[in-house]
Amino acid sequence: MSIISIIFVLIFAFLAGLEGILDQWQFHQPIIACSLIGLATGHLAQGIVLGASLQMIALGWANVGAAVAPDAALASVASAILMVQGGKFDTATITGTIVPAGILLATAGLVLTTLVRFLSVGIVHLADVSAEKGSFSGVAGWHMFALLLQGLRIAIPAGIILSIPAQTVTDALNAIPEWLSKGLAVGGGMVVVVGYAMVINLMATREVWPFFFLGFVLAPLSSISLIGMGILGVVIALIYLALQNSGSGNGSAGGSGDPIGDILNDY
Repeated sequence: MSIISIIFVLIFAFLAGLEGILDQWQFHQPIIACSLIGLATGHLAQGIVLGASLQMIALGWANVGAAVAPDAALASVASAILMVQGGKFDTATITGTIVPAGILLATAGLVLTTLVRFLSVGIVHLADVSAEKGSFSGVAGWHMFALLLQGLRIAIPAGIILSIPAQTVTDALNAIPEWLSKGLAVGGGMVVVVGYAMVINLMATREVWPFFFLGFVLAPLSSISLIGMGILGVVIALIYLALQNSGSGNGSAGGSGDPIGDILNDY
């Protein structure tokens, strides 16, 4: 891997760490992070395949109260680097070896994010001291420092993986037993099921259920392209909004059956 590629990989890893907290440009999402690293290393197509495979798993990752979900940013960056360093570019190896390794790294990333969040507590107290002194620059500086730690949380492990010789990475990936990789795949699938169950529980309103079942009907229709599905979704959304507006203009009162949705609509 060239020096320029390494620099860009570290930059993308740093941005993924920032976005894991900011959620502004979604650089931490696997489909974006893996694609960017694939672009930086000259393996864009393989990066997109890996990112899409991890994204379908990460969609089900969600925070539950104080319990933090697996680290999608570290899983995306580290697995993409492992794919490039190990030279594992065929689809079967990506889904059978690299993706389970990414799931394992996502779980390990919880240790790093816990450490950084622990340090952030002390940084917030330092920002409070600056606020008591009336120092706006001090408050902003401490917040930027805390955000810097979040970026280094991903960039430093990425640099460590990049420093490992490619042959060593290849040998390590080949040494993973089949029972372990399949077990990680099953465990990752269980996490997805729990995450999707939480999402369905949140969206379980009488307005959304018809679209939920409509998705099951349209899913087997493989002749519809991704663009066609997008157009269909936009059309259905426009029809729904038109019917909603026409229904709200007849003077009828009453809620939608979703108290949180009613509050948000009123807001």
